[in-house]
Amino acid sequence: MGEADPGRVVLEIAGADRESFLQGLITQDIRRLSAGPLYAALLTPQGKYLADFLLVAAGEVILLDVSAAQAGDLLRRLTMYRLRADVQITQSALKVSRGLGEAPEGAVSDPRHPALGWRLYAPLEGGAPSVDWDAIRVAHVIPEAGIELIPNETYILEAGFERLSGVDFRKGCYVGQEVTARMKHKTELRKGFAQVSVEGEAVPGTPILQGGKEAGMLFTRAGGRAIAWLRFDRAEGEMQAGEARVRRVDPAA
Repeated sequence: MGEADPGRVVLEIAGADRESFLQGLITQDIRRLSAGPLYAALLTPQGKYLADFLLVAAGEVILLDVSAAQAGDLLRRLTMYRLRADVQITQSALKVSRGLGEAPEGAVSDPRHPALGWRLYAPLEGGAPSVDWDAIRVAHVIPEAGIELIPNETYILEAGFERLSGVDFRKGCYVGQEVTARMKHKTELRKGFAQVSVEGEAVPGTPILQGGKEAGMLFTRAGGRAIAWLRFDRAEGEMQAGEARVRRVDPAA
């Protein structure tokens, strides 16, 4: 059964227009959903992150797996966009479980990264936590809603959504598409998330300094590694975060 993921909520999107409705809003191509689960986001018209979620086809409905802290606002926003479309959006009673290794019947692979294992949507809740998911996220630089991903601030390309299969550049228009496409094709990313080594004491939220200038911010930490948001032009050599020494590293190292 895996372990419970109580920080998630499942929304159900039903109705004849459910796919076309989502297609015009989210960063992924909903037409690919028949091939397996998708990772996607809803953006502001200015291209900034509002919420990220997993989408799973389940018969006549689409399941939307989202952070519980974002579920209410996302439901409100989707309802606002619905207009006259034949779409019904409700909160499901299904529980989210996740795990590694052999997947139970009905489970789906997490589309963001193979290291995140599988997810299961069922009426019964999974068991107690047993996996250090933060260590997995840090090892593969996978940001999480409400921690690294900040509504109305984060740009998804700086957050690695292309690497995590969270954006499709061929699908056509969606909310925030113009800014996202411009960042992809016209500029080199100068800021974004990366893995860093950390030696010493520094809590998440500590600014990272290079030569007295701010070079980024420390986020989720697992042992001697962490996810950091960095200004790449300043993130060279040894940096400081509070009392800790910080250095950018290759996630594969």
